[in-house]
Amino acid sequence: MAAETEDPAGFRAELREWLEANCPESLRDANGPEDSICWGGKRWVFESEDQKLWLERCVTRGLTVPTWPKEYGGAGYSREQEKVFHQEMARINARWPLQSFGIWMLGPALLHFGTPEQKAHFLPPISRGEIRWCQGYSEPGAGSDLASVQTRCEDKGDHWLVNGQKIWTSYADQADWIFALVRTDREAKKHLGITFLLLDMTSPGVTTRPIKLISGASPFCETFFDNVEVPKEHAPGISSVVGTVNRGWDVAKYLLTHERTMISATGSGARSLGAVLSEEMGGITDASLRAAAVKAEVDALAIGLTLERYKDMAESGQGVGDASAMLKYVGTELNKDRHELMMATGGSEALEWDGPHGTRPADWLRTKANSIEGGTSEVMLGIVSRRVLGLPG
Repeated sequence: MAAETEDPAGFRAELREWLEANCPESLRDANGPEDSICWGGKRWVFESEDQKLWLERCVTRGLTVPTWPKEYGGAGYSREQEKVFHQEMARINARWPLQSFGIWMLGPALLHFGTPEQKAHFLPPISRGEIRWCQGYSEPGAGSDLASVQTRCEDKGDHWLVNGQKIWTSYADQADWIFALVRTDREAKKHLGITFLLLDMTSPGVTTRPIKLISGASPFCETFFDNVEVPKEHAPGISSVVGTVNRGWDVAKYLLTHERTMISATGSGARSLGAVLSEEMGGITDASLRAAAVKAEVDALAIGLTLERYKDMAESGQGVGDASAMLKYVGTELNKDRHELMMATGGSEALEWDGPHGTRPADWLRTKANSIEGGTSEVMLGIVSRRVLGLPG
């Protein structure tokens, strides 16, 4: 498949033909439950041979990370080609072959801050789904005030010694590696003295403890570091530090813009709300609920278009920056409203715990975490007021 073709119509036709021929019919259900997502990793067990085959086929084409450079496992797509890819995937309702924090968060940070050696070492395994990453940011005393992290990281010559605790570490119990913010200078101002560290979750002294949520699931964990030795280099020339020692906050802020933009996409919905309500709930008879559903659809389209505009700006070098807080807040609220509406429309039937995906109480309850993860809604509004609107503090 020629990603370099100068003919947009030819590119679309060629891509469409490839997707039609290679995406298994059983995986044309992009709106399935969370347990249908392929996360990859050393311990990953494929749910079916089709899921494995789909990943392998996409890996060979660089379609797990279509805009990454080819030398790191991507397809080298331009922004316009990426849009076409998303449209053609949506046309056949194809599942994404691979999703991961390595793709959404660490990858962009490495592409921006990593050394050539770090990129060559870490990015290809991420693109192939061979390593599953988790994020070590929040701590019991440093959630909304993330720069107050206290997990200690001491320089011991040929290695770092890490002690402390992280919390709300999504899927830490299933991850192979973690990218973490650690305190390397306890005397510096809180935004300084922080280092962005990569470490192996199988290192002696690392333990995890899942946290049971109100939805009944346990995606979040507590993560403990007890005298964990992290080599200065994971391999010759491959530093365990991304960016500069004591300047990890620069990396953290950049990564957060990608995380918040990723979370904001939940507001646009994986599938049309109208389709969900008509196919799984038999439509809406109440006029006020119909009006609310139409408003939710329009809002979802609006944030989807807004996200595309900001992605275009980022491609042109302008970046998303603090506007990611606005996107994250709006996307969070829209996703919560979407699930509130589905619960209201379903009535008593929506109280069935094992009902259709997207209409269950567990799905509705899970959205409550959207306003906490990636930065609380209160913090996002503070960023918008000060740094986007320029209002006085």
